[in-house]
Amino acid sequence: MASLESLINKFVSVVTQDGRMIVGTLKGVDQAVNLVLDKSHERVFSTDTGVQVEVLGLYIIRGDNIAVVGEVDEVEDAEIDLDEVKAAPIPQVIY
Repeated sequence: MASLESLINKFVSVVTQDGRMIVGTLKGVDQAVNLVLDKSHERVFSTDTGVQVEVLGLYIIRGDNIAVVGEVDEVEDAEIDLDEVKAAPIPQVIY
């Protein structure tokens, strides 16, 4: 299992507890697992239309709102036509 520090300067995907998917380059992490992403964007899923991309730029995600963090293969990700991907929105985490 890779630690978050090993993902610094790598392209990552973060799923938040409120069901958002934010993708970008991980630039920093602290002891509270707050993340700093650069060149980030949110991917908004829909069953009717393709994935909408909302540009965020430099973005901070609070550690208590993070559900999953994973490294993304940039080459494979670039080959995906997000306009053709139809999926249900990610539900929020319920405890």
